Amino acid sequence: MSKEMRQAYCDTLIELAEKDKKVVVLEADLMKASGTMPFKKAFPERGIDVGVAEANLVGTAAGLSAAGYIPFAATFGCFASRRAFDQFFISCNYAKLNVKLVGTDPGVSAAFNGGTHMPFEDSGMMRMIPGLTIVEPSDAVSAAAFTKLAYAHQGNVYMRLHRKAVADIYPEGEKFELGKGKVLREGKDVTIIAMGAILVAEALKAAEALKNDGINATVIDILTLKPIDKDLVLSEAAKTGAIVTAENAQVAGGLYAEVMKTVFEAGVPCKLAAVGVKDEFGQVGTQAWLQEYYGMTAENIAKEARTLLGK
Repeated sequence: MSKEMRQAYCDTLIELAEKDKKVVVLEADLMKASGTMPFKKAFPERGIDVGVAEANLVGTAAGLSAAGYIPFAATFGCFASRRAFDQFFISCNYAKLNVKLVGTDPGVSAAFNGGTHMPFEDSGMMRMIPGLTIVEPSDAVSAAAFTKLAYAHQGNVYMRLHRKAVADIYPEGEKFELGKGKVLREGKDVTIIAMGAILVAEALKAAEALKNDGINATVIDILTLKPIDKDLVLSEAAKTGAIVTAENAQVAGGLYAEVMKTVFEAGVPCKLAAVGVKDEFGQVGTQAWLQEYYGMTAENIAKEARTLLGK
């Protein structure tokens, strides 16, 4: 385990703010939860808490962007998407501004906050916004890197951010690009395309389990949902002809939908299977229990792969 992902996020914002006075951080009464209290202490005038008012959070970020600042606005993913969708859609994206919206505690990582606070649909909602860049880092190293990439990108970004510490996937100094996935393991029989801290780690475990059955799986951390790495998806579809997507979200509008669209439009023959939430609401429970309930486990990923291959 490395540092918490929210700490990597905050440390990177402080690093950016030390070099650029235009970087501002906004919260909706969640600085402690988002891990940005150190930023507020370091830059009191650039750490803004708007209170429990998420639409105002995004509207204020839009105004700051219009004035030339680079705002990072964070709140729980359920509020960043469902509650402030119109403000983000119109005031930020339609207006072609430069707002970085961070949705924390995505999917089952909301755990005991329960069904009302468990965003499974945010990926699909945000995917419908024209021109929006959507990313989901998978560990502290990638969280820091994608915070920097979001800062450097001229345009709106939505980042799903797991708050707590997770298994290390990448070494310090790993290089990343917006719109480019990472091949974590090479295989020839089936491809597992995963997104986010929970499912990337489970996908790697699934590949190990499949290896014991004589099945060699490629594992990809897609990292950017939109624009997705089409070249990588299509090359894997052509190579293995079998793809299992794994996401901490509704499969109807997220990674599975984007991969299916990419493969279908290119006319590449490929079998597809999805691991993720399938038309259900969230609920209260430990993360481990919720992963088991919704099938977000290495065992279920491996099962879907075997089924695709008829084994």
